[in-house]
Amino acid sequence: MAFDDHFSPLAEPYARYRPAYPKELFRWLASNCAHHSLAWDAGTGNGQAAVALAVHFEHVVATDASFSQVSRARADKGVHYAVMRSEQAAIGTGTVDLVTVAQALHWYRLDEFYDGVRQVLRPGGVLAAWCYGLCTVTPAVDAVILHLYRDVLGEYWPTERRHIDTAYQSLAFPFRRLKTPEFFMAQRWTLDALVGYLSTWSAGARFARATQQHAVALVRSELESAWGEPENRQQVCWPLSLLVGHP
Repeated sequence: MAFDDHFSPLAEPYARYRPAYPKELFRWLASNCAHHSLAWDAGTGNGQAAVALAVHFEHVVATDASFSQVSRARADKGVHYAVMRSEQAAIGTGTVDLVTVAQALHWYRLDEFYDGVRQVLRPGGVLAAWCYGLCTVTPAVDAVILHLYRDVLGEYWPTERRHIDTAYQSLAFPFRRLKTPEFFMAQRWTLDALVGYLSTWSAGARFARATQQHAVALVRSELESAWGEPENRQQVCWPLSLLVGHP
């Protein structure tokens, strides 16, 4: 079955501009696993979560349905990449200690994916999914980003995006939940780095196809006014929302 590929055209900027997940997240996830032989990063994208998992697990299998994403993923000797839909779960039964889904669970056919997770996890295994919504910088910059998100790109967001807006609380998660600490991503970015990140939004590609315009370019002057000196580095933060549990 074909899948809605929102990110292959964005693979190169996605690999360059997406923020890094905190090391503490992966340390905490590993601490909740009974074993550390094999992790599966489903919907790996550019592989940033997979490479972080390789610090804590002997082997990591990282899969994504997009060939373009996998071809640009970060190389690591502990990570094996494969082009595969997450619902396929073509991994040995009862062999996986941790399944992670970073910013991708909302795209899945959940019943099929969860069945596959139950099949591949070994006793004591964990499923962890997380997402992040809008970043925060300063009130002035945040207002421009919100304008871009709601007013410029609002109608171009895939319907699945609503689950990000609800911090995944609108998604079914039929597993025994674990209480999670608070985690967030943080980057010290210039204005150009922020613009590069905003250009990786899936709605931006749909907007460009429909209007022949670059959505971020339409608000660039507002961003410049709100940011100040473009080369000044400012703290950009994204709180993470997690769903973590055992079968």
